[in-house]
Amino acid sequence: MDYLTFDIETIGKPWDEFDDTSKKIFKEWAQRSSKTDEDFDKAMENVKEGLPLSPFMGEIVAIASLDQDGRGAVYFQAPEEDIEDYEENDIKYRVGSEKDILDKFWELSRHYNNFVTFGGRGFDAPYLNIRSAVNGIKPMRNLLENRYLQYQRDAKHYDLVDMFNFYGAMWGRQPKLHFVAQAFGIKTPKGGMDGKEVPKAFEDKRYKEIAKYCMDDVMATQKIFEKWDEYLNF
Repeated sequence: MDYLTFDIETIGKPWDEFDDTSKKIFKEWAQRSSKTDEDFDKAMENVKEGLPLSPFMGEIVAIASLDQDGRGAVYFQAPEEDIEDYEENDIKYRVGSEKDILDKFWELSRHYNNFVTFGGRGFDAPYLNIRSAVNGIKPMRNLLENRYLQYQRDAKHYDLVDMFNFYGAMWGRQPKLHFVAQAFGIKTPKGGMDGKEVPKAFEDKRYKEIAKYCMDDVMATQKIFEKWDEYLNF
């Protein structure tokens, strides 16, 4: 089966770029859960930390992909840095603007009929769609056609959160990449950078580190998918 495993990394829009109306809304959000000035300050920090989670208040800085034959690529942003395209451990690393990396991802997606993510239906796929539209790009594949595989026609999207949660049938917390990887004896990428650290790393111009972290997540996701496909794909 041909398939492409992918993952994205995001950051929030710089605070100073938000207009007064936006900042007023943010303050209203923070005030709802605040009783003291200390509560408010903490709530405002939570608002700022949550900006990367919204495609309307953030953007994509890296997209990593890996196919069934081990062909991989990371498209990532590196503004104001003279970083040329390079390869490392047979993985291609390509630099560009958000529009550039989205264009490259969708062009690549044309060659695959199956896609694998960890939580991609709730985050990666809708984020990709919206940021593509913002950049004037029409997505080439419908990765959100239907939650259930048997009803997906354009492309099959294997979201491992759904696969390991049996579409919500299992009680308890949603599966987390770190714990699923550990359970199967797969090296977890969470020992280094964490997704929450990406915005600060981007601010510090650690672009290559972000790109490597994004690919590490994809590699772990692909190994988890191989376990699911072997033992739980009925």
